[in-house]
Parts: sequence; structure tokens; C-alpha cells
Amino acid sequence: MTLEKEFIKKGINKNQLEDFFEREYPRAGYTGCDIQRTPMGVKITIYADKPGLIIGRGGGRINEITQKLGEDFGFEDPQIDVQEIEKPELDASIMAKEIKNAIENNANYRRVASGVLRSILRRGAAGAEISISGKLSGSRGRTERFQDGYMKSCGEPAKRLVDKAVEHAKTRPGTIGVKVKIMKERPDEGLKKEDKKTEETTEERKFELTEDKLNEILDSSISEGKEKIKKLEGDLQLENYKKILDYETDFKNRKGMLKFLESKIKELEEDE
Repeated sequence: MTLEKEFIKKGINKNQLEDFFEREYPRAGYTGCDIQRTPMGVKITIYADKPGLIIGRGGGRINEITQKLGEDFGFEDPQIDVQEIEKPELDASIMAKEIKNAIENNANYRRVASGVLRSILRRGAAGAEISISGKLSGSRGRTERFQDGYMKSCGEPAKRLVDKAVEHAKTRPGTIGVKVKIMKERPDEGLKKEDKKTEETTEERKFELTEDKLNEILDSSISEGKEKIKKLEGDLQLENYKKILDYETDFKNRKGMLKFLESKIKELEEDE
């Protein structure tokens, strides 16, 4: 089998698996799954708003899932992991299903959409947009949009930060489409977080002049010691040079090294 056909086959299997979980657990708030193939077998992680409905009492339904996956999809002894969605209001799939179910139960679509929109923003989303299309009233179809907050419709931030989902509600007049878009954070907030991570990483990587490093420098000859110090110039601070000087004075007291270190300290003090 060619590489292209293998990718297509895996994609079809993933879609069939998604449909299977959707049918099996309509009330669990299923949002998606991940398939990881390991040397030990296949690990399937299921994400849901109500994982208890999938797991069952005492984990009793896990065996049923494992058996069905083996029979229907050919997975041999798959490892099943069910994860709860921490903030369901920020998951577009869960919110779209909530609106769909409410519409199918004859709830007023305006009231439902407005309530869901408020819930999304209360949970910290930067913005959200809900589109409902179909025969909402009367004989002609139309689309109504409910939007609040900040929303990007195109470009890299839209791909990275906007979660989208579509559901279809079956009603007597016909099918009603529900589309939910949630922007979890503003692009500048994402940049601030990246900057913060970079600062934390820089702090974590801050150079530390350990006793082993000091011994390595001082146990060398004067010329070798100078070379090692020069290689560390980008990391060494004023207090590091003073520490090396103290060690040199106490344990070696070599004039050439003392003079070299004193000149470095003087340069740094003048720069400050």
C-alpha cells in the first residue's frame, strides 16, 4: 500500500470512529478522540463533557467499548482513556450540540443562542459567534447571527485561536444548521503568554557557577584557565568573576590569574 493510500485509510478510519462515538454516546458531550499507535498497541483517548456516561459505573462500559472497537474497527486490545473537558463552554462542539438539542426540544432559538453566548464569554473567551440557519419562522429559510466580543475571521490567528463546530437540528419545518465559533483569547494575549514562557525559560537557563565548574577552571594552568573563562564570558556576571577571584586567592594565588581576573572585574565595574 502506498503512503498516500495509507493516510487516506487512516483518515477514513478516524471519521468512522468519530461517527461511532457520536452514535454510541449522544448525551455524553463527546467532542473528539485521538488515536496513538505505539509498539504496545493502540491508545484511544476520548474527550467528553460527561466522561462518566462513557466509562459507566465502576468502569463497566470500558470493556464494551473495547470489544466493539475490536469487532467493528479491527483494533486488537486497544487502551481506552476518557478525558473530561475542563471548560466545556470554550468547546465549540459542545456548545453547538447544546444549541442543537435545545432547538430539537422546541426551545426558542434566540433565547438559547443568547444564553450560550453569555456562558461562553463568562468563561473567559475573547469572543464568540453563533449562526443559525434554516426555516426559523415562516416558509423561507434565513440565517441569524449572534456575536459578541472579539473575533478573527481570517489569517493565522483565526486558524490558531478560533474553535469551530457545526451541528444540524432536525425539526418539523426542516433541518436547521447551527455553527459556533469561539475565539478563546486575543492574538496579543497569546503573544504575551509566549513572551512570558520565553522569560521563564531564560530564567531557568540562567548560568550557575557551581563548585565543580570553579574547580575545573582553577585546576587548569593559567593559560587554560583564561581560555575556559573567555568561553564563558557570555554567561559570567560581575559576581561570578569576584567568586573566581576569591577562590583563586584562597587556593592558588597565582599572580598571572589574579591580574587577569582583576582586570575583568574592573572592566565590568566601569561598564556598570
